[in-house]
Amino acid sequence: MTGEHYFTAEPTTAANPREVEFSVAGRDYTLASSAGVFSAARLDPGTAVLLRKAELPSAETTGALLDLGCGFGPITCVLASSAPSATVWAVDVNERARELTAANAARVGAADRVRVATPDDVPADLTLAEIWSNPPIHVGKDELHGILLRWLPRLAPDGVAWLVVARYLGGDSLQRWLVEQGWQVGRHASQKGYRVLRVTR
Repeated sequence: MTGEHYFTAEPTTAANPREVEFSVAGRDYTLASSAGVFSAARLDPGTAVLLRKAELPSAETTGALLDLGCGFGPITCVLASSAPSATVWAVDVNERARELTAANAARVGAADRVRVATPDDVPADLTLAEIWSNPPIHVGKDELHGILLRWLPRLAPDGVAWLVVARYLGGDSLQRWLVEQGWQVGRHASQKGYRVLRVTR
């Protein structure tokens, strides 16, 4: 064990490049991945549930979409493919994850519509039409709450956030906490032990 996590800013673990294949909404994806990023060897089961059960943006969707904690970029690539008129901001603290997401955006022909950034590099005045996240539960509850309190207020008045959280990792308590913060939260779907939450103002 190196002691590193997928939320390490600059992983030193050997990259060990690989490819991850999956399908969403009738489209097949083959994306580059490597060690040192979240769910490096496969599409994370929670991410798979999110992409299968949440309402993907359409070809008519415009504005800025955020993939919060993008990893190697599966959500980013699906969003960019589904919404060719939107701009997708792919945010991660992990340098290797950002590099992979940029490369994978190019793989799906969306490099010109994907902005890969650290959290601090996103313009402070950017308003988001949608937020998508399989949030980093393992950073701890306080830090997770801080992340959500930082990004959810950037939603447009009619914006929506889609979150997936495993029930055994606190999906239900996170839903209650979001409601206590004044958000409208619906349990959009449950599958394989995961909750897909739809969050609006």
